[in-house]
Amino acid sequence: VQLVESGGGLVPTGGSLRLSCAASGFTFGEYAIGWFRQAPGREREGVACHSDAEHRTSYADSVKGRFTLSTDNAKKTAYLDIDNLMPEDTATYYCVTDQICPAVAVEFSVWKTPDYWGQGTQVTVSS
Repeated sequence: VQLVESGGGLVPTGGSLRLSCAASGFTFGEYAIGWFRQAPGREREGVACHSDAEHRTSYADSVKGRFTLSTDNAKKTAYLDIDNLMPEDTATYYCVTDQICPAVAVEFSVWKTPDYWGQGTQVTVSS
């Protein structure tokens, strides 16, 4: 399994960004795919997850309304669109795969060990 993120960078507060995750080594769509982030000095936190099998895309409360996860099965790529970026969104963002997604926002707090991780892409929001 290989997950390769791209699209990070330096963005002003209020700006938007699209992160991409190119996946290979497994049948895209048969597993959940999602995004984590890790800010300096903080634990990794799951922020979004999509599962074709469960017909569900779910988000952590901290990002609901500003983050949108989408997938293109033909391209085997997942995207994370981030709107209205804030300085607290500064973090390394990781693409992950797992068996299932958190069903509701509160379950993101216990979603800690997805099966596979990408190498991460840095997002820095200037204030």
